[in-house]
Amino acid sequence: MNGAESLLETARAAGIDVCFANPGTTELPLVTALDAVPGIRPVLGLFEGVCTGAADGYGRMTGRPALTLLHLGPGLANGLANLHNARRAHTPVVNLVGDHTTWHRGADSPLESDIGALARSVSGWVRTSRDATSLASDLCDAVAAASRPPGQVATLVVPADHQSQVAHGTAPTPKSVAPASPDADRIDAAVQALRRGPRSALLLGGPGCRGEALESAARIAEATKCRLFVETFPARAERGAGTPRLERLPYFPEQVAEACKDVARVILAGAPDPVAMFGWAGAASALLRSDVERVALAGVNEDVSSALAAVADALDAARKLSTLARFEPVPPPSGRLNAEALAAAVAHVLPHHAIVVDEGATSSLPLYGALASAAPHAWLTLTGGAIGQGLPCATGAAIACPDRKVLAFQADGSGLYTLQALWTQARESLDVTTVVCANRAYRILQVEMLRAGSDAGGRAARALTELADPELDWVRLASGMGVPAVRAEDADSLVHALGRALIEPGPHLVEAILT
Repeated sequence: MNGAESLLETARAAGIDVCFANPGTTELPLVTALDAVPGIRPVLGLFEGVCTGAADGYGRMTGRPALTLLHLGPGLANGLANLHNARRAHTPVVNLVGDHTTWHRGADSPLESDIGALARSVSGWVRTSRDATSLASDLCDAVAAASRPPGQVATLVVPADHQSQVAHGTAPTPKSVAPASPDADRIDAAVQALRRGPRSALLLGGPGCRGEALESAARIAEATKCRLFVETFPARAERGAGTPRLERLPYFPEQVAEACKDVARVILAGAPDPVAMFGWAGAASALLRSDVERVALAGVNEDVSSALAAVADALDAARKLSTLARFEPVPPPSGRLNAEALAAAVAHVLPHHAIVVDEGATSSLPLYGALASAAPHAWLTLTGGAIGQGLPCATGAAIACPDRKVLAFQADGSGLYTLQALWTQARESLDVTTVVCANRAYRILQVEMLRAGSDAGGRAARALTELADPELDWVRLASGMGVPAVRAEDADSLVHALGRALIEPGPHLVEAILT
């Protein structure tokens, strides 16, 4: 057994069953070892950002890490944007990054770089192996680090000679670590705050957006009449019929100010005190007013579900809930195709227990409301703001949950960052239906310029924010990647195309031309 085989045997024993890979010369022993160690599914991505984004989607849906296999520092660098999103989502991911043979390091070869510095920018745990015999224990430690609540990115750098040298067996499977127990004093503080009147709000994030945590939040809201908010970009939230209606914390500061003008106190459950995405002129970094009382009930690394249940029990909140969303069929839209019609079409066709990956940017603003009473579904968002996450994340989610339909709601500009994910979807025959919101622009930049009082219609501004001349052809782009695709130019054709795509197996793409 060589070092690569001992590493992968340990990974398999630890429950890792997928490796999203774009390998190079320094990873070839690990590539060969994947044949010697059955049980870990190799999935090729044509760009490292596809691999890291897919590992993020897989980890969000399973709660377990997948492996990525990346080539030296430049390969890792190509995947950093989606590792940044994974870090913000607290997703467990284990990166394997090949390095030059130990005797070649320091020769300043063309591909040499500071891999550790790159890895530390997105990883909570980084290590370079010492020798072949330590690879199994290194991998064990990486899995343990990645899986430690609330989840993080762990990166193991593996020199090529360590992979091929003789090793001795595997390392023990790491023990799982439970999230920290809720703090009794903070539970009491939350109860007292909620009892002070109806101007209270619960802000849910992380594990507070799904499962029993949502049920407890609904019990608290019914008992106290507090408002329920979800953070603007949750890693994964359960939505639709059978879940409480959560107000999404708005994106722009002035919108938050309006939405929270009557809020006197906020209980934070799995969510941090929210801050603005950017330092906009005239707005503070903190999104909540300074006079709003903050009560930190449970952090993302703590047992948020138990904390919310304890608060609900202390309030003697009823267990029979009357305010959960009921399934309300959305009629199919007709006529002109705009963002509202697009959202209605998705709500109309959405299958039960689908996974919606939302990177629609400005085009997805109506989507959140449209899906409130749609079929129950998981909702994954762009946690770190680094665009190019949607298509890879949908790819990983489909591999994680092969029994669920995945719908990728994708802005056209950001979709081009990781277009290669479509090829992986075709190769792996994944049930992903992609809706491209084709407005032919980086619309969010145009909106930001108008908010700042700048001329979004100037010649230079148009040159850098419009995606026209030539116009993008997503049907041909997808077809070239092996994914069947059609174009919809009105709401009726969009509903028909989506309905057909969602009942057929394998990947599909619908380019929705927005007016």
